[in-house]
Amino acid sequence: MLKLALIGKDVSKSDSAKMHRFTLQGMGLDCTYDLLSVPKEGFDGAARRLLAEYDAFNVTIPYKLDIIPYLSRTEGDAAVFGAVNTVVGGVGYNTDGAGFMLMLENEGIDVRGARVLVLGAGGAGRSVVKKLADAGARVELFDLNKNSVRAVCEEFAGIVPLDEVRPAPYDLIVNVTGVGMHKTEGLSPVGADVLAQCARAVDLIYYPRQSEFLRIAASLGKPTCNGEGMLYYQAYYADCILLGKTPHAAEAKALFERYRRLYP
Repeated sequence: MLKLALIGKDVSKSDSAKMHRFTLQGMGLDCTYDLLSVPKEGFDGAARRLLAEYDAFNVTIPYKLDIIPYLSRTEGDAAVFGAVNTVVGGVGYNTDGAGFMLMLENEGIDVRGARVLVLGAGGAGRSVVKKLADAGARVELFDLNKNSVRAVCEEFAGIVPLDEVRPAPYDLIVNVTGVGMHKTEGLSPVGADVLAQCARAVDLIYYPRQSEFLRIAASLGKPTCNGEGMLYYQAYYADCILLGKTPHAAEAKALFERYRRLYP
């Protein structure tokens, strides 16, 4: 039986455990999956224990960059994005971008040539920005931390940094800030004035299922999508890495549809 875990600052409401158990059982394997909420001052000890005692583990806000010095190397998207969400055998990977793009594809969202505003320049934000740009979107990026925005724009060509968010005719606005969950539940990173001019809104938050950001957008008649699909797909891709299995988008979609029927 595989011993797995998720580490983050507050993962008490995470669906990762049941997602990974469901996916691995669908592939014929069982696992234990621990949810480890760890404060900043406890991260060092927790990271070392995870590397020593677990077969693999996943990483979420705010430790996707913090984990890197503990690893032997990063591969694939993790090396490109400079952020890690999956660790197997001391090697860091990032499946956020693949999960995000598959979610958009299955929601019928084509970003080629689209004007997209991304809110948040942290670990997941870096992945989202790069994947959108690679897919042909015209990406604008905002974060309260201007240094983070500057770093992302210096690393990935063609991203437009914003000092402030103003209403504009965006084809898509993506919230990657985390504002709207945990202690910020009920808050939105932008208001109705900004959302009124966008065509659709996507929030990587999945708990609550409808964040305040999405509630405002929906009240204005905008199509919305929360982050449950991305979470599931990145978990699927992570499990494929763990098992040395080639991922297939059709298989991932079929598994997610079964998962949603089981956990509506």
